[in-house]
Amino acid sequence: MNVDTSVLNNINGGGANGLSARQSDELRESFMTLLITQLENQDPLNPMENSEMTSQLAQINTVSGIEELNSTLQGITSQMDANQALQASGLIGKGVMVPGKDILLEQDSEGDVYSTPFGIELAKPADNVKATIVGQGGQIIRKLDLGSVDAGVQSFEWDGINDQQEAVASGKYSVQLEATNAAGEKIESTALQYAVVNRVTPNDGSGSVRLDLGAIYGQINLNDVKQIL
Repeated sequence: MNVDTSVLNNINGGGANGLSARQSDELRESFMTLLITQLENQDPLNPMENSEMTSQLAQINTVSGIEELNSTLQGITSQMDANQALQASGLIGKGVMVPGKDILLEQDSEGDVYSTPFGIELAKPADNVKATIVGQGGQIIRKLDLGSVDAGVQSFEWDGINDQQEAVASGKYSVQLEATNAAGEKIESTALQYAVVNRVTPNDGSGSVRLDLGAIYGQINLNDVKQIL
């Protein structure tokens, strides 16, 4: 008489797939009942080998250990999520650089121009980076030569002046970036835009804390923040 392997498979499956504590306890009790029955009814001339019984006991002990480990890991994960949300709350009211191409520009009554910064993320250094400011209608407003730029995240300012050296109207503009090496070959880059963090939403199962950037940009993952200004 051998212990039904389906019992062991169900128990082991519970450790991996997350059976409830009640189900897991019931399976362990069934396993022990079958094991005891096997010992009581075994053939005296062909008893169960010690190694076989030890192996079966080791399996049930392994499942118990896995369940305890999973419980511990869940506690650690919950604590990490709480700490991440607490740290992210320090970003409320601060400006951040996130993937995007928008530049918001405003000119006050005295003619002073204020624009949000734009940025670039490079996997490796670029010998030359060019930025083209484009209007909402697709017209080219200004071309900027940013020169050489180191790898990583860098941010820049546009003074709100077009190629004719005139101040442009308030509104939303976009930036197009081109990064090249010394040979003129394009380097992969990501354009970044500026936004202000309004609120923080704790991890809701998406895997990351969510940041509310307001009505214009909506919500993003904390992992999308490339620079804090």
